[in-house]
Amino acid sequence: MPIDAAKAVAAEPRTAEISWDHKDVQLYHLGLGAGAPATDPAELRYTLESRLHVLPSFATVAGAGTGVVGGLSSPGIDVDLAAVLHGGQTVRVHRPIPAEGRAVQTSKVAAVYDKGKAAVLVLRTEAADDEGPLWTNDAEIFVRGEGGFGGERGPSGRHAEMAVAPNHTVERPVREDQALLYRLSGDRNPLHADPEFARKAGFDRPILHGLCTYGMTLKAVADTLLGGDVAGIRSYRTRFAGVVFPGETLRIRMWTGDGHVRVAVTAVERDEAPVLADTLVEHS
Repeated sequence: MPIDAAKAVAAEPRTAEISWDHKDVQLYHLGLGAGAPATDPAELRYTLESRLHVLPSFATVAGAGTGVVGGLSSPGIDVDLAAVLHGGQTVRVHRPIPAEGRAVQTSKVAAVYDKGKAAVLVLRTEAADDEGPLWTNDAEIFVRGEGGFGGERGPSGRHAEMAVAPNHTVERPVREDQALLYRLSGDRNPLHADPEFARKAGFDRPILHGLCTYGMTLKAVADTLLGGDVAGIRSYRTRFAGVVFPGETLRIRMWTGDGHVRVAVTAVERDEAPVLADTLVEHS
C-alpha cells in the first residue's frame, strides 16, 4: 500500500534551519495584494521595512514551505502527486513573528486519517528560535484513492452554517498577475503559471494558490476587525472548498464572536462559488 500510516507517524521528525528577512516578508505581503493604495499608512505596515508587521500566515511560506514538501516524501508515504489536494490549513503562532529571523524547523507526519475514498495526511511543521517556539503549522493533505485501509476517520472540522447575516462583508480583487507574484515566495508549481500545465490538470487557465487566498483572507480580517493588529492573532484555520482564478473577486463574510471571527469566502463572478469554508480566526 502506498501509505503505511503507522510507519509514517512513527518516523523521526526532519529538521532544518530556515531564515528570512524583511524582503521575504514584504514579497509575501505584496503577493497577497498589500500596498494598494501604496501610501496608505494601513498598507505601509505590510510593505515598508521601518513599519513592518508580519501576518501570521507568513509561517506557511517561511523556509519556502519546505516542511509540507518534505512531508510528502516521508517514510511510509509514496503517493502520486497528481492525486494530492491541499484540503485545509491551520497556523498557530506562539508569539509575534519577527520581520527578520532564524529558526529551526521540525516537520513530521502528525496523523494519517482514513476518509474512505481518500487518505488525509496531517503534516505538522513547528519552528523555534533562541527565544522559544514561534509557530505550528498543520497542513491537511488529501490523497485521493488511498483511503479504505481501516484507520481512524479523524475529526470533521465542519462548522454549522451561520443562521444570521455576517457582521461585516468586504470584497478583495485578485489581480491578473497575482499568482505570478505570490509563487516567488516558494510555491513554483506550474499549475499557477503555465496555461498548458493547468489544462492538463483540468483547468482552463492557471489557478491562484490556495494559501494566497488564505493569506488575503487573514489580512482582510486583520484590517477590517482588528485595526491591523496582527500581533493579536493567535490561530487561523480553514478548509479549502474551491479554487480561485486570477482576475476574480473574493467576497469575504465575517461573523464576530468573543475572541474569534468566523469567516466564509466565495468567488463573486462564479455565483458565489465557495472558496474557503469552516474558517476561524482566534485573537486576543
